[in-house]
Amino acid sequence: MQIRGRELALPILQGGMGVGVSMGGLAGAVAACGGMGTISTADAGYLEPDFLKNPMEANLRALRQEISKAKEIARGMGLVAVNAMVATRQYAQAVKTAVAAGVDAVVSGAGLPLELPALVGEGESAIAPIVSSPRAARLILKTWDRKYGRTADFVVLEGKDAGGHLGFDEEQLKTRTCPTLEELLPAVLAEVRPYEEKYGHPIPVFVAGGVYTGADMARYTKLGAAGAQLATRFIATYECDASQGYKDVLLQAGEEDLTIIHSPVGMPGRAVRTPLIEKLEQGLRVPPKHCSQCITACKPAQIPFCITHALIQAVKGNREEGLFFSGSNVGKMNRMYHVRELMDELMNEWRVSQ
Repeated sequence: MQIRGRELALPILQGGMGVGVSMGGLAGAVAACGGMGTISTADAGYLEPDFLKNPMEANLRALRQEISKAKEIARGMGLVAVNAMVATRQYAQAVKTAVAAGVDAVVSGAGLPLELPALVGEGESAIAPIVSSPRAARLILKTWDRKYGRTADFVVLEGKDAGGHLGFDEEQLKTRTCPTLEELLPAVLAEVRPYEEKYGHPIPVFVAGGVYTGADMARYTKLGAAGAQLATRFIATYECDASQGYKDVLLQAGEEDLTIIHSPVGMPGRAVRTPLIEKLEQGLRVPPKHCSQCITACKPAQIPFCITHALIQAVKGNREEGLFFSGSNVGKMNRMYHVRELMDELMNEWRVSQ
C-alpha cells in the first residue's frame, strides 16, 4: 500500500517504545523488511554524555542520529517513523527535528495531536494519530480538516491490551470493561471514510494492542483494518535497542505479572510488576533524583516516581528500579527472534489465515 507516496510493502507497523527500546536499530531492521519501523522520541538522548546537563539538546541530537541510522539500515525499504508523545515538553521540537531529518512518518498519541499538521508542515512526512475511540478520531480529523486543510495519512487504533500508556479509563482497564478492537474498528473506519472521499486517498487504519500473531492480524484485516501495529513482540528481537536484561524481564514474565499503573504522564499504563511497582502499590514514594523536564504537566515535588528515571533504568536492565511497560500477550513470548524471522512468521501466518 502507498502512504503519502511511499510504498509500505508489508502491513506491519512496529510501535514506538520509549525510553530507548525502539531506536534506529530496531526501526531500521523493521523498515528493511518492508514494514514501518518507529523510533521513540521520548528522551532519545538518554545515552548522550551531556543528557543530565542538557537533556533538550541531547535528545534532539540523538534523534537526528537515530533517524539517520535507521535510514541507513533500511536502505530505501519500508518507512522510518517516529512516535512523538503530545504529553512531553519537547513534543513540538521533536516533531520538527524529525521532519527536518527526513523521517517518513510522525505517529502521535499520549494526548490529542491537534496541532500536528502545523508542526510537520507541507513536506513529505506522513502524519497519523493514535486513537482509542471513534470520538478521538472524529475530533482529530475534524480539527485537522477545518484548521489546516489536511487529513491523516493513516490512523493507529490502539486497543485495551496494549502496553505502555493507554487511552482508556483506569477503572475500565482494571475491571476489564473496555470496548474491544472488534467493537471499535467499524466505528473508527466510519469516521475515516468521509475524509478519504474528501481528500481522494485511502486512510489505512492499523489496529494495535493485543495483536501477537499473523492470525490475529488476519482477524482484523477481514474486518477492514489495513494491517496491525505490534510493539511488545519486537522487544524479544536481537535488533531491539534495549539491553538483554530488559528483554529477559519480559521473556520471563507471565500474564499474571502484569498490572495497571497510574503514570506521571497522567494516563494509566500496563507494565510488569517489579520492585518499583510493589513499592508504589504499598503507597510509598520514590522521589526524583534529577528532573530532565520530560513531561509538560509533571510536578516533581508531588509525583510518586520519576518516569524518565524508571524507564531509563528499565532499558538498561535494572529490574529493581525500572518500569517495564508491556502488552497483555507477554506471557506468550518464550524466545528471541531476528526481526526478519519474526516478520516472515507474521506474514506467513497472515497469508494462511486470509
